Amino acid sequence: MKYPTDLVTLVRKRAQGMKLEGINEGAGPTKPKLIIIGEAPGREEIVSHIPFHGDSGKELMKSLASIGLKREDVYITSAVRSRPYSVKKVFSKKENKEVTKTPNRKPTKKEILAHAPFLDFELKNLDCNLIVAVGNTALERLLGPRNKISNEHGKIIKKTSILELNSNLDGYQWSKKKYNIFPEYHPAAVFYNRKLTTQIEQDWQVIGRYLRDENNE
Repeated sequence: MKYPTDLVTLVRKRAQGMKLEGINEGAGPTKPKLIIIGEAPGREEIVSHIPFHGDSGKELMKSLASIGLKREDVYITSAVRSRPYSVKKVFSKKENKEVTKTPNRKPTKKEILAHAPFLDFELKNLDCNLIVAVGNTALERLLGPRNKISNEHGKIIKKTSILELNSNLDGYQWSKKKYNIFPEYHPAAVFYNRKLTTQIEQDWQVIGRYLRDENNE
């Protein structure tokens, strides 16, 4: 989705001084089968401009395929649309000197708030009945910090308000519009805990059944 120039200018100003690289727009149709919200672009995504382009993207595509969907059927975005990075000095044996590394990291609450206008804009301009929040960062952006994937994955939270930027642009308020939210583990979770593989597969089948029931109404 093309972000308006004034929106990009606003977010750049809000994020000034933060260790964030680039800006990637969300990708997908305006009437998607699902809206998938992740955490933030990584190093590969910020170069390719394709959300979930790396290894976690391959896992996400497997999950989509398991319910008969492709990347082109869904809209993919994230809580932060720039790559959060840290700066580390390390000694390189290959170069025989100290070098600077900028690895990916989790976005801060201030960075998520700075980028809130992007997600608010997307959700107001997309026509879709189900949002899949993959990972705690996405879920907390929508429903607040008390919500955790480990407790709420695999079930649809129906017709709920979500957090959106307030009129003062300095915090959140609850939306008047209601949404259906499906909390789910981040696709990368299986890299750290293979035991989650079966659970994630089962959760995605819940999404598949919801979409089939929706089509039959």
